[in-house]
Amino acid sequence: MTPAHQSQNTVQPEHVRNAFHAFIDSKEFPCVAAKAALAKSHMKIFVAEHMACPKDDRDILEFIYQFVDDYRNSDKNFHTACVIFPSTGSIPEEEFDLLLWKRLQALSDLDAKQFSYDQRVESDPSSSKFSFSLKEEAFFIIGLYPDSSRKSRQFKYPTIVFNPHEQFEELRNLKRYDKMKNIVRKKDVELCGSINPMLRDFGDDSEVYQYSGREYDRSWECPYKYNN
Repeated sequence: MTPAHQSQNTVQPEHVRNAFHAFIDSKEFPCVAAKAALAKSHMKIFVAEHMACPKDDRDILEFIYQFVDDYRNSDKNFHTACVIFPSTGSIPEEEFDLLLWKRLQALSDLDAKQFSYDQRVESDPSSSKFSFSLKEEAFFIIGLYPDSSRKSRQFKYPTIVFNPHEQFEELRNLKRYDKMKNIVRKKDVELCGSINPMLRDFGDDSEVYQYSGREYDRSWECPYKYNN
């Protein structure tokens, strides 16, 4: 094991959490919803080990289940659950993309043994109504990692963020979603120099193109399959 790998494996969970809080709280970070979740103490964090390893999958799933219960019992917006893999280190975009879908597939397969898919969304990743589901709760997924081509996603440790889809629908119903979306997109352009080429509104195209932050061509096929 190299010294670099040794240092990655000895990162303390509290250090990881503090680093993530600082990343979200930084002036440059564009997502106002994440900032609000942090400010309201609605940001839950699980520190796992290596992103390629299935060892933590069941613990991650139980963490998400507890998050879902807490979210459903709250009447306030802006909740997010974040799973951070500090042992993974810096990896290329293509590898992060593969590992992201590998972990999501594994979590989905475990979840399907206990729960159905959220009926408010579609389980087919090619559908414009697709959203990832655990414990019958739909999530919009965001991947963060050091070598992302999007500056706004360049956190020092690979991370999977689970945002409850329903809270965005609630914001739409309250006529607040478009304002928040426009603020985030403006800040993202200021930071990255251009709009995210994979950006789509829910219902316009499948949201799978936005999960990892990688720019796909139209020949790409999402590897995820719901196995009920």
